[in-house]
Formats: sequence, C-alpha cells, structure tokens
Amino acid sequence: MKKRTICVVSGARSEYDLLFPILKKIVESKSLELQLIVTSSHLSSEFGMTYKKIEDDGFFINDKIENLLASDTKSAIAKSSGLASILLSNSFEKLNPDAVLLLGDRSETHAAATSAMLMDIPIVHIHGGEITEGSSDDKIRHSITKMSGLHFCSTEIHRQRIIQMGEDPLNVFNSGAPGIDNIINSSLILDKQLEEDLGLQFYNTSKTALITYHPEIMTKDSLIKDFNTILECLFESKLNIVFTYANADSGGRRINQMIEDFCKQDLYKYKVFKNLGRIKYLSLMSYVDILIGNSSSGIIEAASFAKPVINIGNRQKGRTKNLNVLDSNIKSLKSQIEIALSDDFENKIYQMKNIYGDGRASEIIIQKLELHKFSVNKKFIDNV
Repeated sequence: MKKRTICVVSGARSEYDLLFPILKKIVESKSLELQLIVTSSHLSSEFGMTYKKIEDDGFFINDKIENLLASDTKSAIAKSSGLASILLSNSFEKLNPDAVLLLGDRSETHAAATSAMLMDIPIVHIHGGEITEGSSDDKIRHSITKMSGLHFCSTEIHRQRIIQMGEDPLNVFNSGAPGIDNIINSSLILDKQLEEDLGLQFYNTSKTALITYHPEIMTKDSLIKDFNTILECLFESKLNIVFTYANADSGGRRINQMIEDFCKQDLYKYKVFKNLGRIKYLSLMSYVDILIGNSSSGIIEAASFAKPVINIGNRQKGRTKNLNVLDSNIKSLKSQIEIALSDDFENKIYQMKNIYGDGRASEIIIQKLELHKFSVNKKFIDNV
C-alpha cells in the first residue's frame, strides 16, 4: 500500500524542536512518509545555521528555501514571506505531498499555508486556537486555522476556540502540546556536564535566570527603550543570566545586539547563545531558578519542571497560562522577580500539573495522520 506523504515545513529552531517528536514518529510509521522543507532562519548564519542540527538528528531535508532577507524591518519580513511563498510553491509542485503539516504562527508558516491552500493541498495545523494579542502571530495563527482542514490543539479551551471559528468538531483534536513530549521522552543532560558544556555554574551564591525575549508590536524606539529598561532591572537583580537569541521578527536583530553588548559587562556572569538546541535548552530549563521574558516556552513547557516564569508585556497576552506564570509589566519586573523566587511561590507551584498535556501529543497526531481522511473541501459549521 502506498504511504501517505506528509510534507513538514519548518523555519525556526524553536518550531523545529516542537516538531521533532512528530517527525520522528512519521519516519517510524509504516503508513507515512516524511518530506521535510526548511526555510528562513534555519539557513541563516546569524541564527546558527540550524538546518545542520536537523541533519545531525538524522532527518533528510528534501528542500532548502533561502528566503530570509538581511533585514528585520516590517517591509523586509513581508518580502521574505512573499519569496517563501513563491519558492515553496515550487517545492510543493515537485514533492506533490498528500498533506502539508505546519506548526504555529510564523510568517513563513503562513506563506506555506497560502501556497498549499492555493494548490489544493490539504493542510494540517498544530497549535491553533491560541491567543497572543501582543504580536502579529495572533492574526497569522487564526488565518492558518481557516486554511487548514485538520487541527491539533494544545488544550480543550483552544479546541473550542477553533470550533467557534466554524471548523468541524470532527476535524479538531485536543492532542496536547508536542513540546511536552520532548520533556517526557528525552534524556536530559546532567547538571555537571551542562555546566561544562555551557560554561555555567548553577550552584554558586547567585540564582540563575533563563531569558528569552522576542519583539512586540511597537515602534523601534519603544522596543529599544523597553528592552533597555528590562536589562537595567536584570543587572540590578544580581542574577546569573543565560540569554537565548530573539527570533527573526521585526526588531529581533536589535534585541540580539543589545544582549551581546550587555553580556560584555561580565562574561562570567552573563552568557548568550544563538541556539542551544532542544536537549540543552530543556536541560537548562530544568536547572535554572527562573525563566523571564515573553517566550511561549515559558508558558507551555516550563510548567512541566514547576519553574517560576515572569511573562513580560503583551506578546503572550490572552494565552492560557499555568499557575507558575506571573504576568508583569516592565515597571513591576523587579518586584515580580522577588515574588517568583520566594519560598511561598515555590511551594505554590510544587508538583503542579501542566495543563498543556502529558507527553502523548505526537502519538495522537500520528494516529490521525495515518487514518484521517484528508480533504481541501470545508464547510463552515455554525455554532448556534
């Protein structure tokens, strides 16, 4: 029997890490065949040429799409997305997949969905139904939902939202977040080895924070002012800090340069990494004392380690959050750090259960990919 071909498109390190357990199970499946396309920051030296990590993991890349312009202005991102759409349509025509599988809400993901939709290729979407009011991702995510015919979401709340958008309940499944699969099924690096690999010390007199901060919807001047204020607060906190790079959204390159300059103040106390990779990132998350920033990993994965998280600003506004997440504006960041590191808060989140799943997302997704009928025809279901 002919295998179903599932074409997965990935444009960033963080998204690939979430896709990893699904890619692995597609390869292992007796009835599915993986086609893999990488785009955008995966092919950028500025962001670590992360396509090499994908190949190191043993996956064959069917096509590499170089679409990322050497600028992160809004017009450059629009042009990069347009170029991705053109080049991806060539890839889809060549590969002729039975379905295109996409995760999340990046601009190149939207380009992939647009191309697949216009070429009558069924689309499978993961992580729909979520809300992040402080970024353009929100509009992109909902748009991809309406182009997709099969949906896998991370909580029941998100499933109901997708149904509210007129999608057929028979095509919408609460799988949980695949990022939790990585935590449950991966062998994390032991603390001493991780310290040696990254040049860190987890158990000295200062606590350690993991910082990931992405641009919000604001002017360039406001972005620089706000992030400067955050860095000043972090300096005053006396924390040891590990930064990871911001993504390739508008303003991301400026944030990354500010981080690099900040770390030069004390190369022992402050570290920055373009790309840690899935295992090192999760291992680091398990050992640090606190996560700070506005990354979805703080909202979704950190709860599985019962780690306190400070979520800054509006980027993740509206997203369903676990008990370990404290929302903060920039002015209250100092006091929120103190609360998050207190014994009372640690006791509050001890042995908490992560609402984003139990590590079975990829198993559920693969079962449906093997058996579910793919179709480009959709009917709007009124919710009366």
